[in-house]
Amino acid sequence: MHEPIPPSGALFSTPPRVKFTHPSAEHQCADWLSQAIHLFPTTRELAVICIGTDRSTGDSLGPLVGSQLEQDAHSHLRIYGTLDEPVHAVNLRNTLLKMQKELKNPRVIAVDACLGQLSSVGWIQVGTGPLKPGAGVNKQLPEVGQIHITGIVNVSGFMEYFVLQNTRLSIVMKMATIISSALARAAHACAVKQGS
Repeated sequence: MHEPIPPSGALFSTPPRVKFTHPSAEHQCADWLSQAIHLFPTTRELAVICIGTDRSTGDSLGPLVGSQLEQDAHSHLRIYGTLDEPVHAVNLRNTLLKMQKELKNPRVIAVDACLGQLSSVGWIQVGTGPLKPGAGVNKQLPEVGQIHITGIVNVSGFMEYFVLQNTRLSIVMKMATIISSALARAAHACAVKQGS
C-alpha cells in the first residue's frame, strides 16, 4: 500500500504514553492522535486496523477497540479488525490487500496489544511510524500504518503466549474503552477541521 510520507521531523522524539488509570488518559491520547493525524494532510480517508484475536485475553485489545468503534458507527473511520472479524497473523496480509483495494491512500492507524516491563503494564502509547505486529511473540509480519497505538497489557520475557492467555480482562477492557474513545474523538476533530 502506498503510504504518504510525513513532513520531515518527527512529531514525538519518544512516543508519549499515559497510564490507563490517569483521569485524562482519553483526552491525552486523543490530543496525541490528532497531532499525529495532521502529519498527513494530503489524505482524507482515515482507517483503523485493530490487530489481535478474541482467542487470547491479552491479544484481544485490538478487536475490542474495533468492535467499540464499530458499535458507535463512526462514518469518518474505516474499521478493520473486530471481535466478529479479527485481523491477526493468519489474515493480516489479505486485510492489507483489501484495504489497498477499498481505500485511496488513507491515513492508517494501527492498534495492538503488546508486552513490556512490569512497571509499564497498563500504559497506552501513541507513536508515529508503523506498528510491528507479532514482534513480542517472535512473528515476522508486515509493518502496518503511519500511526500506531499500543496498550501494554502484561509482562514480556518468558512464555509470551501463556502470558497473553492469562492477562486480566478488566485491564484490557478499560484500555480498549480509552483507546476507542480517543480514536473517535481524534477522528471527529480531524473531520471537523477538514470540513467533512
